[in-house]
Amino acid sequence: MAATPHLTLPELKGMADRGEIDTIIVAACDMQGRLQGKRVMPKFFFESVTSEAAEGCSYLLATDIECGTVPGYELTSWEKGYGDFIFAPDLSTLRLAPWQPGAAIVLCDIELKGHKPASVSPRTMLKQQLNRLKAHGLSAWAATELEFIMFRNTYEDAWNKAYRGLTPANQYNNDYSILGTARVEPIIRRIRNAMEAAGIQVENSKGECNLGQHEINFRYGPAVETCDKHVIYKEAAKEIAVQENAAITFMAKFNEREGNSCHTHLSLRNEAGDAVFLDADGHSPSKLFKQFMAGLLRHTPEIALFFAPNINSYKRYALGSFAPTALAWGMDNRTCAFRVLGHGKSIRVENRLPGGDVNPYLVLAAMIAAGLAGIEGDYEPVPMFTGNAYTADLPRVPHTLADAAKLFAQSEFAHAVFGTDVVKHYTNMAKVELDAFNAAVTDWERFRSFERM
Repeated sequence: MAATPHLTLPELKGMADRGEIDTIIVAACDMQGRLQGKRVMPKFFFESVTSEAAEGCSYLLATDIECGTVPGYELTSWEKGYGDFIFAPDLSTLRLAPWQPGAAIVLCDIELKGHKPASVSPRTMLKQQLNRLKAHGLSAWAATELEFIMFRNTYEDAWNKAYRGLTPANQYNNDYSILGTARVEPIIRRIRNAMEAAGIQVENSKGECNLGQHEINFRYGPAVETCDKHVIYKEAAKEIAVQENAAITFMAKFNEREGNSCHTHLSLRNEAGDAVFLDADGHSPSKLFKQFMAGLLRHTPEIALFFAPNINSYKRYALGSFAPTALAWGMDNRTCAFRVLGHGKSIRVENRLPGGDVNPYLVLAAMIAAGLAGIEGDYEPVPMFTGNAYTADLPRVPHTLADAAKLFAQSEFAHAVFGTDVVKHYTNMAKVELDAFNAAVTDWERFRSFERM
């Protein structure tokens, strides 16, 4: 039997019996959008994981970025003993992991004892919003456009240099440059081909504005499937970079130049698979689209925490940077937070707020929840904006993580659509980051104050 990107259990069993697969990565997405889990042997996978699931410490949904145990989470704590939760494999995600020899990967839903879905798990949160959408006879299709900066340093070298004096893979702005992207084509080509071999269809790769900055784009698809592919790609790209003695970062703002975005595209379809953002004439925005956009614009300040989850995220939002500062929607207008583009079935909303550091499940869950509020509440349409949104008198994106966390914590809308347990959980995530940052003494402070204060 020939190897296929998507694997059934019999196909995986056959490959394991022939010695072609000796490792299965069993992973779930954490709050920060990273894959966490275990590498298991085929015999154990078939004897135990497929029938009984796997287990992992509950702290994986209650840590900071450094995987430290931190206070404030009701889900788990030292007082509750940091017990296990369940990694429940979603066998529809089983595929080859061709960037690692002899490996396959399966993504899991996180469940509590008794196989109750963990309400604060990002994948669960997206599924809950999709169920709400399904009640209206609608489904969500999406794509994410992740940018990263590549360096000709290893991760260990970058750490030892304190991330100073790194060598970017390109020395000049190589946005759309064929010559500039040729410099890194050996690595980018490996990533593209590895994703294709894993059944993750690549549309294109291109250069971006910052030094060493690139983007790889993937085919549009159902929302959960898109997020699954996003987190697999992000993990694989870093692993391939390691194998090539390079390093890539998806952080939202590495330096004072352009940040790494994760423009997130979303459209809705009815049960027949038809686009619902256009009227029957095939040209005019539909009433449902106008309601959806009104909900998105009204509630974005309250859910900005899911679009910009870290302190660094808010440094992307700068005038004239191609990262938005104003809350507006416009047709093919890159100065707006929400750019509408496409034709016919492909018409979609591009959310330009997320950076490369986002959790894709949370972004789409938040977008759907806000848009549904507009549909269910029949919100008054917000006129399309034309011109330069950077300089217009428009509502603004929250300025800091502290501002966004406060709006989220106090939001009646967020409590209603996500649940109070979710709001408390992710508000605490923001508090943990803010407390850690506020306790740190930075290089900026030393350079500014050491002699002159």
